[in-house]
Amino acid sequence: MGPIGPMGPMGPIGPMGPMGPMGPIGATGPSGGETGATGPTGTDGEIGPTGPTGTDGEIGPTGPTGTDGEIGPTGPTGTDGEIGPTGPTGTDGEIGPTGPTGTDGEIGPTGPTGPTGTDGEIGATGPTGADAEIVTTNSMSAQNTEEATITVTIAGTNIDLPNNQNLDAFTVDGTNTIFTVPETGKYFISYQINVKDELFTETGVTVNGIVLPSSVISPDVGVGVGITNYNASTIATLDVGDEIALEFFGVADTAELQGGVGAALNIIRLA
Repeated sequence: MGPIGPMGPMGPIGPMGPMGPMGPIGATGPSGGETGATGPTGTDGEIGPTGPTGTDGEIGPTGPTGTDGEIGPTGPTGTDGEIGPTGPTGTDGEIGPTGPTGTDGEIGPTGPTGPTGTDGEIGATGPTGADAEIVTTNSMSAQNTEEATITVTIAGTNIDLPNNQNLDAFTVDGTNTIFTVPETGKYFISYQINVKDELFTETGVTVNGIVLPSSVISPDVGVGVGITNYNASTIATLDVGDEIALEFFGVADTAELQGGVGAALNIIRLA
């Protein structure tokens, strides 16, 4: 055999063959080498599901009381409750001292004449008296026969007397309610008023607008019984020029006079 010729040029590198299986990990080398630098922090992973709720911890001590808050507005008033039963009657109190004696009341009208007594012995004849004055003038009478309806006020309402007037020197105003006395003297005064329904108003004769006390008739309001027929008579001293009227007063009401003599006033001078 002849001698080996020179080596030819290297041919191109062929493709890499498949990687063989990894060999076993070698034993750990001796320690002591420096730790390499920490690598960069990786990105956060996804948040995992919430774990179960833990058991309640112990209750802590009570904190200090806070300051009072402002008072709220007053609520609406509630409805009234039912009225409770009446309590027992208390014991009577001590009797108070007697009050002062009141003033004397007005003199009432003259009562009816009593029965005539049996004849007594005839007394001695008295001395002849002076001639008495015979009064023949200054009397009046007037009536209302028209079944009038009169509106009564508490302060007083005069009754008009337009019928059967016999004035004998008295004069009357245009309303037929006020009669003027012609001469000073002592006079007998009487009146009557007849109404259709019971009234609780008072009646009386006025002198210059003031009620003559001895002429007043007042129903007994306490027993609830009114009056349908008013009658009164009295004696009074009147002065020339005095104005006389017959009136209802005291209680506001409506008076309906009866037919015939619904109202009448009579005045006679005695002396």
